[in-house]
Amino acid sequence: MTTLLTDFFPNLFHLGARPDDTDEVRIRKRYLLLMAFIILPAGAVWGAIYWVFGEPIAALPPWAYLTLSALSIFIFALIANYAFFRFAEMGLILIVPFILGLTLGGFVPSSAVVLWSLLAPIGALIFYGPRQALSWFVAYLVLVLISSVAEPFLLPSNLPALVVLAFFLMNIGSISFVAFLLLYFFMRERDRALVQVSIERDKSETLLLNILPKEIAPRLKGDHGTIADSYECASILFADIVNFTPWSAELPPDEMVEMLNEIFSYFDSLLDTYGVEKIRTIGDNYMCAAGVPTPRPDHAQTLARMALDMRAYIRSRPPRNGKQLNFRIGINSGALVAGVIGTKKFVYDLWGDPVNVAARMESYGVPGKIQIGHATFQLIHNEFICEPRGILEVKGKGKMATWFLVGEKRKNAVGVV
Repeated sequence: MTTLLTDFFPNLFHLGARPDDTDEVRIRKRYLLLMAFIILPAGAVWGAIYWVFGEPIAALPPWAYLTLSALSIFIFALIANYAFFRFAEMGLILIVPFILGLTLGGFVPSSAVVLWSLLAPIGALIFYGPRQALSWFVAYLVLVLISSVAEPFLLPSNLPALVVLAFFLMNIGSISFVAFLLLYFFMRERDRALVQVSIERDKSETLLLNILPKEIAPRLKGDHGTIADSYECASILFADIVNFTPWSAELPPDEMVEMLNEIFSYFDSLLDTYGVEKIRTIGDNYMCAAGVPTPRPDHAQTLARMALDMRAYIRSRPPRNGKQLNFRIGINSGALVAGVIGTKKFVYDLWGDPVNVAARMESYGVPGKIQIGHATFQLIHNEFICEPRGILEVKGKGKMATWFLVGEKRKNAVGVV
């Protein structure tokens, strides 16, 4: 019905609209207007019928409702005061049928016209909310009680019995129709809103999973405390573009971002292949780890294979501006702590000496090579070809033995050179 009305009256349901209205307020305004426009003709018709059948006084309340309701719509269109419009409409619907019932002689002689007042608490449920609707419903019950008690003391109407019966059918049918229509459209809008909420929730879930590991995201939603876990042994990888500053100075911004996105997107594709967790990217630096947040015994071997794939991909890229892109990659293993920090922009991060050593393995590395620390070497040397680099003087760590990861020992393995 709203679609039909808006086809004929395109601006009908924009009356009283404000730019700052929320979707909820906009819907409530629309359906309050719908309710008012549906009941308006009933006021005119009911008044006319009473007039024709010799009850001119009984015709006054419906016509008064028609006049006052139209006036409240007009005022609403001018000043867009939703609170006033809502109270005016609910008040008229509550009071006018009660007055009409008294005019016609009470509950039965008026064909239970007071039942129209039931639309006030029903409307209050939609346009106010459950708490306020309770007061409107109590007021409705009081009016029904007064109508029943007052009936013996009122003068009966002169309406024929068939007209009284016809009004019973008209009142009950019309009230049922309006109530059903309001609830039907409002519930339909609610269902649409719930679907939209579900879509937005799925988007939020996806976004959260893009930021946090899938094992951590549910804990963050249900746990308001600190999320921190210790791991006996895991492996960490850092990868960094060699001479990135000159590269970024030579390339236009869009090309530089496109290049980084292409490279890191490929690295991201390896995460699912190897079951590795991406920790973060900062500028041209890429960090990931194996064995967190789900421990696994082959964390070092898994990260070594991924590093070899990363190196092979970088080597396969064609030169840009006559220069070959190169990376330094560093890996280390050991006990660490992982957890979530932040309150607005959550970050899943790692802490511990192995993390610092892995960063040093990258920063003290050689372009195009994968440098590993002693802990990682001890875990993978039986399965991978590791070339000793020797002892390095590492800032903050002193002398450290390091190796270059060359490839796997098995035949046709990734990265064998």
